Amino acid sequence: MIQLFFSFLHQYKLSLQHLILDMSLIKSISGIRGTIGGKVAVNLTPIDTVKFAAAYGMWLKEQSKNEQLTVIVGRDARISGKMVSSLVCNTLVGLGINVNDIGLSTTPTVEVAVALDKADGGIIITASHNPKQWNALKLLNNKGEFLNAVEGEKVLKIAENDAYIFAEVDDLGRYRKKQGYISKHIKEVLKLNLVDIDAIKKAKFKVVVDAVNSTGGIAIPELLEKLGVECVQLYCEPNGEFPHNPEPLKEHLTDISELVVKEKADFGIVVDPDVDRLAIVNEDGSMFGEEYTLVACADYVLGKTKGNTVSNLSSSRALRDITEKHGVEYQASAVGEVNVVELMKATNAIIGGEGNGGIIYPESHYGRDSLVGVALFLSHLAKLKISCKELRDSYPSYFMSKNKIELTQEIDVDAILVSMASTYKNEDVITIDGVKINFETEWIHLRKSNTEPIIRIYTESTSQKKADDLAVRFINEIKEII
Repeated sequence: MIQLFFSFLHQYKLSLQHLILDMSLIKSISGIRGTIGGKVAVNLTPIDTVKFAAAYGMWLKEQSKNEQLTVIVGRDARISGKMVSSLVCNTLVGLGINVNDIGLSTTPTVEVAVALDKADGGIIITASHNPKQWNALKLLNNKGEFLNAVEGEKVLKIAENDAYIFAEVDDLGRYRKKQGYISKHIKEVLKLNLVDIDAIKKAKFKVVVDAVNSTGGIAIPELLEKLGVECVQLYCEPNGEFPHNPEPLKEHLTDISELVVKEKADFGIVVDPDVDRLAIVNEDGSMFGEEYTLVACADYVLGKTKGNTVSNLSSSRALRDITEKHGVEYQASAVGEVNVVELMKATNAIIGGEGNGGIIYPESHYGRDSLVGVALFLSHLAKLKISCKELRDSYPSYFMSKNKIELTQEIDVDAILVSMASTYKNEDVITIDGVKINFETEWIHLRKSNTEPIIRIYTESTSQKKADDLAVRFINEIKEII
C-alpha cells in the first residue's frame, strides 16, 4: 500500500512535503486532538488546551442544575499528560468547578468514576491510539458517556466565540487528588453476573500482556491477579514511551506474538494507551483479530442472555452472523462510540461496540472497556475449555484489510465519496457515514477519519488476498477520480 501511494504521488506530481500530515488541530463533537507544541490554533498548545477546557466548563455550567459542579479528570501515561492535565484542572478551578483528579487512569475508568462519584462530567486526557506526540481531551456528560452531537457543537461554539466567564477569587473551585479508581473499576467489573471468577481461576490461564507502556500496564495485570491468571508483563511500565506504534494492529505486535509462543502462554492481551481497545493473540502467536474480540464476547453474552447487538459500519460481518445464530437482531451504526451507544439504547442492545476491539457492555456502562472485555473473554474461554485458536476457528471466517491515505489540499474527499456512491448505485450502498458498498461476499467502507487527517479504506472478504485486492482496486479507482 505504501509503494502504491508513493507511485500515486509521483504520477500526479504532488510535492513530497505533502506526505507530512497536516498537524492542524482536530476539533470534533467528542473533543479536541492535536500534536503538542507549535502554533496556537494549529497544534494542541497550552492556550488551545485552556480554551477548550474552559468551553467545556462553561457548557457544563449552562446545562447543569447543580450550583456546585464536580468534574473527574484522568489521563493516560503520555509524556505530555501531566502538563495537559494541570492546565485542564486549573482552568476548571478558575471557572468555579471542583475537580477530582484521579491521575493515571484509563478511559473506561474515568467513565466509571463519573458514575461512582455522581460527578457532573469528566475529561479524559488521551489521544487513544495516536503516536506519543499527540494528545487530546475527551469529554463526558454526567452519566460518564461521551457528549452527543448537539452537546459537542455547543462546546465548539463557546470555544469559537471565547464565551467564558471565570470565577472571582472567593468562588474558585476546589482541586483534589483522588486515588484508587482503577481498583474501584476492577471491583465493579468483578461484580458483573457473567464474569465467572471461579471458572477463570480453575482454568489456571497464563497470559502475556502488552500495554504499550501506558495505563493498561496498571489496570490489566491487577485485574488478572484478582482473577487468578498468571500474567507475563510486556511494556507495562506506564512511562508514555511507546515501544511500538500504539494502534493494536498485527504489524505492530510482533514482540508479543513471539513472547506468547516463547512463554507457552494460553494467549496474549494487547490494549491501546487509554485501554478502550482490546486485541487478543492466539497461543501460536497468530492474531485472534481485534474484529473478533467483540464477536467472542458477544457470543458469550448472547449464550447467557437474550438481546440485540450493535457495531459500526466498519466492523466485521461476523458479529451479524453470530447474533443471528443466537436468534436475535444485529444493526450497524455510523462510526464513533457515541453513534454506537445511541443505536444500542434505541434497539435495547445488550452488547455492542466497534470492530477495533472496543467492547460496550451496558450491564457495566455505556463505554468501550477493555477490562470488561478481558473478563468476559476469560469467562467464555474458561467455560468452553478449548484453546484460544480453537475458539477463533469456530467463528465465521472473514478477513479485513485496513488502509489509509494521507489527506492533502489536492484531495477533495467529498467529491470522491459522491463519485463512488454514484458509480456503485446499483449495489447495496450506505451513505450515513462516508460510503459503504456491500457486495454479495465482501464490502468496502470509505470515510474521512474524525481523529486524523486521512481517508480510511476498510475492506472485508472471504480471504486476506481478496480483501487486499478489493482495497487495491478501490485505491486505483480513487487515483483515477483525482
